Amino acid sequence: MQTHLIVICGATATGKSWLACQLAQRLNSFIISADSRQVYQEFDIGTAKPTLGQQALVPHYLIDICKPTQTLTLAQYQEKAQSLIESAPPLSPPFLVGGTGLYIKSIIRGLKIPRVAFQPQLRLQLSALGQSQCYAKLKQVDPIAANRIHPNDQVRTLRALEVFYVTGCPISEQQGENPPSYPIVQIGLYCEQKYLQERIRKRIEDMVNMGLIEEVEKIIQKYGWNLPLLNTLGYLEIKQYLQGNLSLAEAKKAIITHTRQFAKHQKTWFRTHKEIEWFDITSPNFLEKVWSKLTSC
Repeated sequence: MQTHLIVICGATATGKSWLACQLAQRLNSFIISADSRQVYQEFDIGTAKPTLGQQALVPHYLIDICKPTQTLTLAQYQEKAQSLIESAPPLSPPFLVGGTGLYIKSIIRGLKIPRVAFQPQLRLQLSALGQSQCYAKLKQVDPIAANRIHPNDQVRTLRALEVFYVTGCPISEQQGENPPSYPIVQIGLYCEQKYLQERIRKRIEDMVNMGLIEEVEKIIQKYGWNLPLLNTLGYLEIKQYLQGNLSLAEAKKAIITHTRQFAKHQKTWFRTHKEIEWFDITSPNFLEKVWSKLTSC
C-alpha cells in the first residue's frame, strides 16, 4: 500500500467512526479525529465521541486534548495532526476521520495558517464594538479577507482582525496552500436523505438515553451557564431545556432539526472536493467495497 493517509469524511451520523475503527484494525493503524468539538474534555455524548470500547480497539488521537475553557486554534490542530501523520509506519497509514471540513482541509491542502495565538483581551475589545463595526474595520484593513467572509460571520471576522492587529499584516497575505507530498486517499460516506434523517433522529434519542442531559448538568455545575461550548449543537438546546425555555420534546426536536441543517452544510462542503470517492453506506458489502478500494491503492 502506497497510501500514507486515509481520510474518512461525510455528514454527521453516516458512520465514519465505525468504519474507521473497522479498517484501522485491519491495517494495525490509528485514528486521528477531525472533529472540532471532540478535542474538548467532558463533552462526550453530545459530540458523539468514539466510545471507550472503540478507543480500546484502535488508538485514537486528538480527542480530549483541551479543557472546555481552552481554545484550540486551527494552526495548533494542524501542527498536532501533521506530527502524528509523519510518525506513522509506511505500511500502516493513519486515518483522519471526522466532519469538520476545515480541519481536514488544513491537512490535505497544507493550509498556511498564521501562527497567532488567541488574544482574549483584544477580542473582548473588538466584540464590544459589535459585528457591523468590526466588519467595517476589516473592509478597511483587509478588503480581500472581508470579501471572503460573510458580514455576519463574527468568528472569522474577529480572527482576521486579530491577526492584523498582532502582526500588522493582513491575514489574506499570510494564507495559502502547501499540499503534502505523500499520497492521500479520501473516502466520503453518504446515504439517501430519508435514511440519514432517520439515523439522525435515532442518534439524538440515543444521546438523551445515554445521559446527555446529565452531561450538560455536570458541565454547567462545573463551568457555569456561559461556557461558550454550551452554545454549540446539542448542548444549547439541552441548556435551554434546563433553563425552562423548552420542553424536553421541544429540545430534542430542535436538536434533530439543527443537526439535519448541519448535515446539509457538511454535504455541501465536501461535495466541492472532487478528489473524494463516495460510498453509499446502505449498499451491500459496503465495508468490503471500501476495503477493496484501499488495498488497490
